[in-house]
Amino acid sequence: MEGKPPLMIGVPLRLKTAVALVLLGLLTLLAGIGQRTIWAPSETFTASAPADAGAAPLTVIDQNLRTLHGGTVKINIEGDGNFLLAAGRPDDVDAWVGQTAHNTVTGVSEDGKSLQVEHADGEPTAPNPAGSDLWVSTENASGELEYSWTPPADGDWTLLLASDGTQPAPASVSMTFPNDTSTPWAIPLMVLGSLLILGGIALALLSMRKRNGEGDGKGKGSGFAQRARARTEPRSSSRVTMAAAGVVAAAVVAGTGVAASATSPAPGPSPDSSAAAQDQSGSPVLLDAQFRRILEQVSSAADAGDAAKDAAKLADRVGGTELEVRTQNYKIRSRVGSYEARMPVRSTKLLTTVVTSNRDWPRSVLAVTQGDGNVVPQLLTLVQSSPRENYKLVETNPLQPGTTFPTINRDGTETLAATDKTGLLYSGEEAMSGLADRLTSAESPFKAKLVEGKSSPYIADTLSYQAEVVKAGENGNFSFTHKVVPESTIVFRTADGGALVLGRINFGFEGTPKAAGDKLSIGDDAAALAGGKETTTGMVLSFAESMAVYVPPAGSTDPMKLVAATRGLVGASFK
Repeated sequence: MEGKPPLMIGVPLRLKTAVALVLLGLLTLLAGIGQRTIWAPSETFTASAPADAGAAPLTVIDQNLRTLHGGTVKINIEGDGNFLLAAGRPDDVDAWVGQTAHNTVTGVSEDGKSLQVEHADGEPTAPNPAGSDLWVSTENASGELEYSWTPPADGDWTLLLASDGTQPAPASVSMTFPNDTSTPWAIPLMVLGSLLILGGIALALLSMRKRNGEGDGKGKGSGFAQRARARTEPRSSSRVTMAAAGVVAAAVVAGTGVAASATSPAPGPSPDSSAAAQDQSGSPVLLDAQFRRILEQVSSAADAGDAAKDAAKLADRVGGTELEVRTQNYKIRSRVGSYEARMPVRSTKLLTTVVTSNRDWPRSVLAVTQGDGNVVPQLLTLVQSSPRENYKLVETNPLQPGTTFPTINRDGTETLAATDKTGLLYSGEEAMSGLADRLTSAESPFKAKLVEGKSSPYIADTLSYQAEVVKAGENGNFSFTHKVVPESTIVFRTADGGALVLGRINFGFEGTPKAAGDKLSIGDDAAALAGGKETTTGMVLSFAESMAVYVPPAGSTDPMKLVAATRGLVGASFK
């Protein structure tokens, strides 16, 4: 005992420590790998609406839920009978819902099992939301619907769930979200476990070397034994070291492989991100798909009315000036077969669209089309008066031959008040008043300020017609007026900073006999509305003129230009 080195007493302790480190490292490594395998989070989680949310005819699903966890959200809805799920801009959905009682799905509970639903009291029923022009898409279902919520375009989108507006909206709603599958401790645990294993192996090798190299050198064959150990043990240690390193390397590679194949959460904005809070004020009020759908419905209604000469068939999609003109056109044509029909409304060849980015109501949009039967392109003006009304065609206006339609941003442009002159040579109100004066008087002060193409002499023809009637009127005194209808004026900003101004002018034509007993005659078209062809008391003819004028930007020396013009007889009577 006296010849043994004192360090031999500590060798078993080092070995125990080494074994403990290796075992601890293996447990830590396995814990890290387990987080990416057997303990990995589910790739999705599902939250359901509580049963006690309360009944309401409408349910709004807030746009924040679509981006709550990134990736695609799947919605499952169950209900009695037929129902629909519509997608629209958040402000459009809110405007349509209005004061109607409704539920709003706003979020998910902390445990991820329940949808958070807020109830708002209000009117007990609403119109059926089916067919509203505000929806960019609509899913119709009976009994059950599985829906993948993907945005139809950039920006925010809200969903509206309803039956028919009178019955409660389906109450069974569940949403499946992508789950956060990240395991932030997995890699650190695998690295730490590998380091502990390496440390334990290194400590064990050190202990073995200390023990083999510290004998007293007195025993028989001790020199031979030491030389044998010197020849053999380093190789054994090298094999052990290489084997241990190989095990650790394999473990680290395996761990890394699991990490690489694990599902990561899809990138996406959080509910508080700028995308989710995006202001819709600059978004165009219609997407191309919406516009085309609306235009097809308008065209179908106009075709049906024209074919039957029945204004009742126009009511859903035609209003304002166009409804008035077409109604009277049908009446005249039912009595005068040769009277010219209004230009057909075609959607087959859409040349361009103009969509306002002003999101208040009324909203106005334009379409330039040229279908079969249209000699020149036609400018169509559509207006949506309020959120729950659909767009209606209020004016049709053939472009003047040889006229170039001004360039307007198709991604949405500003609409201005008729009195707003900001950045313009003339306000919309001034432009229409100038045109009315120009049509009334050959010596109008706007003669040089508002021009038309040589191949499209609408103004010149109007002035010529009025002068000829006065000159040829042996038995009567005739007068003409052109008066702007202020509420009809619409102004769109053009790409060059100017504006396209559209509106209606009432063209009045009055005649009075010069002397007692003199008779005034009117044409067959006016007679169909007046109920006769001759009068000894006087007559009044009324025309609706649909006009479009380009106004240059402020500072320009160019004149205004007449872009489109037409008129239709809307009234005839005797005094």
